[in-house]
Amino acid sequence: MSETRNQNYLHGAAILTVSVIIIKILGAIYKIPMGNILGDEGFTHFNVAYNLYNLLLTLSTAGLPVAVSKMVSEANTLGRPMQVRRIFRVALGAFAVLGTAGTLVMLLYPTELAVFMEDVEAAQSIKAMAPSVLIVCIMSAFRGFTQGHSDMRPTSVSQVIEVAVKVAFGLALAWYLSKLGKSLPILSAAAISGVSVGSLAACLYICIKTMRGMKRTRRALPNPDVPERSGIILKRLIKIGVPIALGSSVLSVITLVNTKLVLGRLQSAAGLSSTDALVLFGVYSKALTLYNLPAAFITPLTVSVVPAIAANMAKKSYVEAREVAESSLRISSIIALPMGVGLSVLCAPIMNVLYPGSASQGPLLLSIMGIASFFVCVSLITTSILQASGFERLPMITMVAGGVMNLILNWFLVGNPKINIVGAPVGTLCCYVFMSVLNLVFIKTCLPKKPRLNRAFLLPAFNCAVMGFAAWLVYPAFLGLLGAGPQPDRFTTMVAMLGTIAVAALVYLILTIATRAITLDDMKLIPKGERIAKLLRIR
Repeated sequence: MSETRNQNYLHGAAILTVSVIIIKILGAIYKIPMGNILGDEGFTHFNVAYNLYNLLLTLSTAGLPVAVSKMVSEANTLGRPMQVRRIFRVALGAFAVLGTAGTLVMLLYPTELAVFMEDVEAAQSIKAMAPSVLIVCIMSAFRGFTQGHSDMRPTSVSQVIEVAVKVAFGLALAWYLSKLGKSLPILSAAAISGVSVGSLAACLYICIKTMRGMKRTRRALPNPDVPERSGIILKRLIKIGVPIALGSSVLSVITLVNTKLVLGRLQSAAGLSSTDALVLFGVYSKALTLYNLPAAFITPLTVSVVPAIAANMAKKSYVEAREVAESSLRISSIIALPMGVGLSVLCAPIMNVLYPGSASQGPLLLSIMGIASFFVCVSLITTSILQASGFERLPMITMVAGGVMNLILNWFLVGNPKINIVGAPVGTLCCYVFMSVLNLVFIKTCLPKKPRLNRAFLLPAFNCAVMGFAAWLVYPAFLGLLGAGPQPDRFTTMVAMLGTIAVAALVYLILTIATRAITLDDMKLIPKGERIAKLLRIR
């Protein structure tokens, strides 16, 4: 990879990584106290609405932002600025139409959707989220455009604004209404309305920022090119975006169907009451919140990978494309694997500290989901590599196969009274293991230059195994030093947990440097990474 292109890719990923750290801190401020305000049952209403929103948003946007980013990156590489502008205008119109359709569905049929999901009290939350579909659709067109220019700053800043406003508005409103004694459906709708308000604020920012930038560059266009007709561009957007959208929609559909299936099977087959089923699913939803954490840190890589690989593939620079793919796989493992192992090993103290008073199944659910979170990350990054390399349909095959497997496993496992809710994370784990393996097989067989996978996974896996064992030994030792009894209080548990995390992180860092699992190029993904690498003597 040329040094300039490499730096653009790494810099973009670094910017997004910083924003993700800020976003996750703000997200924790939002979801953890929100889970405690709403309780297990209220949190189910929240997640039912959120899953419906994700499905409609995926149907409206998934695939097109990636297609826009890829097409803009290719046009820039070939020196076609007018083509870039027309791609954006066509994409913006398409997004607006799709977003309007999704918003109308949620506004006009909230009760019907809630009944379908086996949670009639989620109707108000569904209505509160409806405007977000249109808003995020419009925002996605702008994000795809700026990402295609390898400029990740507008996306990063808009994401921080979105989450900050969501936290401030949603949490404050839910807390205030809880003090007034409002019902759980009302509290859930109040909490989720923060998503709509946050989306609007972020959309306004990125629209103003991008339009100002386009206005400045319009005056300095050298030798304007002749762009393709809008119809041709739209057809190409559809050709690239639809397979990606269908693949992504499969997972959103599966998630939605799983929500309905799990709630239904807990009642019809496992013999639980409606209230008990809602409580158990609420605990599962809380575990899902933590399980999604590693994937959030990998998303910046998936966003940066697409334009970087697409630009190299357009110029037939296959070796450089391979280097980007290898770097992204290695970083994914180095980041996601220790986070997944940590969630699994420290599942009990994490759940007890963050969600005290939840049902007792929480730690077991989180322990399984922790391992699954790593395979989610592998699935995400391998999907982006395949999409950027021109194999958009292959991830769709993977997602369909994995999703069907998940549904079948959940049907039998959750419906077993002895397993019930534990079957849900087991099905998720099996689904993503299968998807990850299948995507890796496609990468090894289809790409012109095959990424070397051994170093991406073997060394981080060994280092994480040692780290996990160290954490398993250290946590009870910390409890002993603090004089904790058989059932330590929340504060003691938190202190022991944080001490264990610090020790485990140090062990992992030492092992990562000692085994040379990380390279200098990898360190450049981290802000000031080159200085840190020099200090740690990483070459």
